[in-house]
Amino acid sequence: MRDFWVGSAIVAASLALASGLAAGAWAQSNPSANQIIDSLKPSAKSLAGSTRGIRPVAPQEVTPAAVPEGAAAIGTRPRAPVAIHSAAASQPRHAPTAAAEAPSVNLFVQFANGSAELTPEATRALDELGKALSSNDLAPYHFRIEGHTDTIGAKGYNQSLSERRAAAVAEYLASHFGVSQSRLVTVGVGSDHLLVPTPDQTPEPRNRRVQVVNIGA
Repeated sequence: MRDFWVGSAIVAASLALASGLAAGAWAQSNPSANQIIDSLKPSAKSLAGSTRGIRPVAPQEVTPAAVPEGAAAIGTRPRAPVAIHSAAASQPRHAPTAAAEAPSVNLFVQFANGSAELTPEATRALDELGKALSSNDLAPYHFRIEGHTDTIGAKGYNQSLSERRAAAVAEYLASHFGVSQSRLVTVGVGSDHLLVPTPDQTPEPRNRRVQVVNIGA
């Protein structure tokens, strides 16, 4: 009997260690600020191509006439102390994700279950994003912040949740890193564009993500 309990304890300890290592690997799966910069900087190919009507362009290509008056006031859902203005009139409710030509990066941002509250793990991931977006390399560009969910829950609920989470990300970037809200558009995608295809009501952490897309200067 003693050997049985000793053996069980060893197995339990091994499982706990494996779980801890897996959790550590997951926590470190997000890119660093430098990696985000490299992912979001437009390449020669992306500058030459089009992406669903939105083309990342070099700063010198933009003229005042090319930017509609009032186009800088973009974002969603104001929350004190940072004001993020609605872009619902110009953005489809289910905004499509960018094609491959648009520079983009996925972040696995952990929120409190069923809410838009950022966890400590989430803020660590967003700190790297904030450093990247406030860098000189990315300062000339605007970005779309897309909130994504997995397939757990009703589609309407996931849509609303993804919108609130995208807005929470934008607010964090503005309040902690001074990223101007005029550079950010937030949209909720819900469970419509899964990174990992799964059936309904399937928990998949990789689908609970934030995608950041460079939409041009």
